[in-house]
Amino acid sequence: MSLTIIAFMQSCESRLDLVPEDNRLTAEAAFATEEGYEQAFAKLYAGLAVTGQNTTGQPDIVSDDEGASGYIRSIWKCQELPTDEAIIGWNDGGIRALNTQTWTAGNDFTRAAYNRTIFQVTLVNEFLRQTTPEKLDARGETDEFKAVVNGYRVEARFLRALAYYHAMDLFGNVPFVTEDDPVGSFLPPQIMRSDLFDFIESELLAIESEIPAPRSNAYGRADRAAVWMLLAKLYMNAEVYTGTARYSDVITYANQIIGSGYTIPQIPYQYSFLADNDRNGAEEEVIFTVPFDGLNIQSYAGTTFLVHAPVGGTMSPSEFGINGGWGGLRTTPTFVEQFPGEENSADQRALFFTSGQSKEIEDIGSFTNGYAVTKWKNVDVNGNQGNDPSGEHADIDFPMFRLADVYLMYAEAHLRGGGGDMSTALGFVNEIRERAYGDSSGNISASDLTLDFILDERSRELYWEGHRRTDLIRYGRFSTQGTWAWKGGVPQGTTTSAFRDLMPLPANDLGVNTNLQQNPGY
Repeated sequence: MSLTIIAFMQSCESRLDLVPEDNRLTAEAAFATEEGYEQAFAKLYAGLAVTGQNTTGQPDIVSDDEGASGYIRSIWKCQELPTDEAIIGWNDGGIRALNTQTWTAGNDFTRAAYNRTIFQVTLVNEFLRQTTPEKLDARGETDEFKAVVNGYRVEARFLRALAYYHAMDLFGNVPFVTEDDPVGSFLPPQIMRSDLFDFIESELLAIESEIPAPRSNAYGRADRAAVWMLLAKLYMNAEVYTGTARYSDVITYANQIIGSGYTIPQIPYQYSFLADNDRNGAEEEVIFTVPFDGLNIQSYAGTTFLVHAPVGGTMSPSEFGINGGWGGLRTTPTFVEQFPGEENSADQRALFFTSGQSKEIEDIGSFTNGYAVTKWKNVDVNGNQGNDPSGEHADIDFPMFRLADVYLMYAEAHLRGGGGDMSTALGFVNEIRERAYGDSSGNISASDLTLDFILDERSRELYWEGHRRTDLIRYGRFSTQGTWAWKGGVPQGTTTSAFRDLMPLPANDLGVNTNLQQNPGY
């Protein structure tokens, strides 16, 4: 059985009814056919992209704004808005508290990220419960189909590890449930962050040899390189999560990914964030992506948000392949100043709209305060709009993991004593910069390659892709050190307390689950 991710998503969007409104569908009925297994598996991947059974109106998680409850959008807001890379003009649901690092345990947006990651874990757990060898035997499934389902189970475990990774990174000690726990009246125990690290690591190592080899699975589905990438990300931040550095393991897994055939394509940087980034050459770099399609995978929770929200002021929505801007997202002066020459920088990654915009931000609520970012566009390399003729939904796939990140992790891990060698690290960084500059004019020397440079280069290369908060915390510059516009709630920015390095567990979950203890400071 060979399926593409588009087929999976269409299955989820238009046909999958795991829990219909009358609640009469039993697990046995849902898994009565091979198609039922396929649909349930599809839902696991779809959970990264969509928010329910339709574009809107049948949400998995009830909230005031269904689109804001989605996986990518909620994680992205927690990773980007509290940093120097992004600022938002809206003021609904406490969103500005993310910009100012003044959120509380009742914040709608931290709760959305928490709920979505835990919901993903819940979906995977139930899928694993319903696909055990014993269940398959009892249903009389063939050996051939059992092998197919076992492959589904391996990928499902990766998706659970990914969700737990994001939950651990954002919230630390979270409720912990696996397929072995009971369903129903059950209060999950709280797992310590270091123990969850161990669980994620053990799961990834257990499935490493079972998941398809790098670049051999269907587009949008996880393979061995995705497993290696998540391990590398885990080890990159191990000192934060567990108190013990694991930089040599970063080098090990970075090398395995790098040796798997991925390349930094010699195409303009922005091609990676266009509507045809699944086929314009950018796909050669991507290790794990979340597909979107303006017709078949519609959601306000993914790249549709990343295209619409930054468009406002005098910007032309048609240039971005959309029917209108939402006038919310911009960036801070601190980020703009990372590029020599700023808006006229030779670095092609400096994708700013400056006409009618001030670089400084005196009023968060005014869209014209702060440069707009033009990184995400719902057009192809020829400027043609994406598939949705209305211009509402974007085709851009979200590159969760890509090779440039691996190169920069290798360089940082080397500088932190993890092994590898300087010439290799320097070559990786300059390969990234040659794409950015279009030639070797932006290349650096070994003396330039410092930890401070790597932190800045990660921002220049990976901005608005959901990495910045984690990077700043690893460098100790998220809360008690480092300032940028409106951090701490003042225009010039100020430092905040160290407890902000963790998001709070939602107050409503604490009220229900007496096993949970709140993170310090909240």
